[in-house]
Amino acid sequence: MGLFDHLLRDIRSVIDRDGGQNAIPPLDGALSPNDRLDTAVAIGEPLPGVDDVIASGDGALYVSVGRRVLKLAGDDFSTRTIVAEFEDDAGGLALHPDGRLLVCVAGRGLAAIDPAKPVPRWLEAADGSPLAGLLSVTAAPDGRVYMVEGSTGRRPDQWRHDLMEKRAGGRLVTCGARLDNPQVLLRDLPYPYGIAVSADGNSLWLTESWAHRLSRFALGGNGLGPREIVAGNMPGYPARLHPDGHGGFLLGIFARRTHLIEFVLKEDDFREEMMATMPPDYWVAPALTGGSDCLEPMQIGGVKALGIQKPWAPPRSYGLLVHLDAEGDASDSLHSRAGGRFHGITAACATASGIVIAARGAGRLLLYTGDLR
Repeated sequence: MGLFDHLLRDIRSVIDRDGGQNAIPPLDGALSPNDRLDTAVAIGEPLPGVDDVIASGDGALYVSVGRRVLKLAGDDFSTRTIVAEFEDDAGGLALHPDGRLLVCVAGRGLAAIDPAKPVPRWLEAADGSPLAGLLSVTAAPDGRVYMVEGSTGRRPDQWRHDLMEKRAGGRLVTCGARLDNPQVLLRDLPYPYGIAVSADGNSLWLTESWAHRLSRFALGGNGLGPREIVAGNMPGYPARLHPDGHGGFLLGIFARRTHLIEFVLKEDDFREEMMATMPPDYWVAPALTGGSDCLEPMQIGGVKALGIQKPWAPPRSYGLLVHLDAEGDASDSLHSRAGGRFHGITAACATASGIVIAARGAGRLLLYTGDLR
């Protein structure tokens, strides 16, 4: 980065210092900080690598954990059965209208599991490129399948590299009910993570983590309609969104944005040297969990005083689940602040027993039975 580039950047920061791309919005209104997520009850034993959770039609849960997909049943979801096991990590889950279970598998693609057949059907490529980084999948009422790949050709566990390289290589892909005729609908997306179809089947919802954005597209006979940005500058990095059963959605925020990370993203020389010389766990970058290693980067406000980390400290990691209404507006939220127990929320689903939440950072599946507006 030369002197002229530095000068242009400094001039731009003065002229547009509160620009929408860089300004981190405060947590207020429906997103006001609280400790309600820490009151959730852990379901069963720890599940290291838990990633997604969805409700089945019979009152049970499907959960992706490492290379396995589990089915949790019973009054307290204590009965665990292995539904499928893969050669690589299982991620996003969805139920197809015909009863098949759709599973995103890292490095492989999309698997469709039919309970009546022992061998899954696979979709492994779209437009000549392998689907190595699928993150989420959903199915429309008419049976059509939609999926998002965070970064073309890059595995999901390399998400930190993707952000620090400031890439925008994600894809939105669709295919038929039999996983046939795949088509790329959108390219060059800044890490699309979550995808869902509205209850009436008329719109497709999409989250993009690196753009901190939630968008909606009309679905019709002519395919995908124009983008409508519902939330264009979120305070964190959005993950998956699942229906709440009442027309709205449950949106996981897997990490908070901080001014330190935003600053590092502007400093190309520092960031490139950091990536070349330091292990990824010690980068100044978002994290699913933190506070257990003395070598982690931190801001002075995060230093413990008298053995306590203040809840309002700049967070290394954070837990946040947002409830969205039918229009995509935030109506309520659950937080686990700095020093809290349940960070790195990647998914949540509504059940008759309450809200079940996947806290990947903590490696726990949680049940929240309190009120959620």
